Amino acid sequence: MKIFQCDILNFPLHQGQSFLVTKYELLSEKILASGLATPDELLSPPQATLGEITRVHDPEYVDRLLKGAFSAREIRDVGLPWSPQIIERALRSAGATIAACRSAIREGVALHLGGGTHHAFRGRAKGFCWLNDCAIAARAMIAEGLVRKVLILDCDVHQGDGTAAIFRDDADVFSLSIHGRSSYPYRKEPSDLDIVLPAGSGDASYLEALEQGLTVALKGFNPELVIYLAGADVYADDRFGCLALSKEGIALRDRLVFNVFAKARTPVAVTLAGGYAANIMDSVDIHLQTARLAMEFQTHT
Repeated sequence: MKIFQCDILNFPLHQGQSFLVTKYELLSEKILASGLATPDELLSPPQATLGEITRVHDPEYVDRLLKGAFSAREIRDVGLPWSPQIIERALRSAGATIAACRSAIREGVALHLGGGTHHAFRGRAKGFCWLNDCAIAARAMIAEGLVRKVLILDCDVHQGDGTAAIFRDDADVFSLSIHGRSSYPYRKEPSDLDIVLPAGSGDASYLEALEQGLTVALKGFNPELVIYLAGADVYADDRFGCLALSKEGIALRDRLVFNVFAKARTPVAVTLAGGYAANIMDSVDIHLQTARLAMEFQTHT
């Protein structure tokens, strides 16, 4: 299984935001220590090209993004300080999800140790998200003729509002978001299928709802590629979440997703999306668990 990474760790953040990079640093160390990959097997693909990005994002917005021409209000909306380094990371993240999709189409599954920046809209940044890597990758796969239909399966605790808005009238991409009702963003955008769970929902109710949603997506859309946002922030002790899944429940979620698409013989590109547990190692362990289960899925495809 190909594993892609995009992190350039030396960029400025607001005070108290070090978790946004520390998690990925610790995860890479765990990936190597566990034997899931060697240093040479953690791949760093090139940045997404302007052509790939502007299939999704407004060219004027992309120009402002590259130059840092944002108002104070726009910076507050994204929640991160602009810097050339953080934009390079966003460009590389989009490139890593594109590479993971191409690899998944060839080999059945691939993993990006990051990505899932689903709050980025066509013309604005929001919620830690500058570019919508999954939307960019979905459009790239269709434009390259590798697939005709893509399912974006968003299992982050937060609704993928940017993704929903980007693909609202696009028959080639189906957006499915399962998320907490009271979680950010507080103004949701309609996805093709939204599964909205009350705060405190645990393993059993989540898994039942997700299984029903997957059945609807497969029967009604029949995707040729799945981009899976495997958010760790559904965990009960996540600082920015509102659901109550256990680590065991999240493993069952991942197994359900991988088993459904193994049976359908549909390739899956995994992005890890959110994870902000009070103890950062809980998020790292959940992401590592997803990576292990993805590796198992590859052996069955």
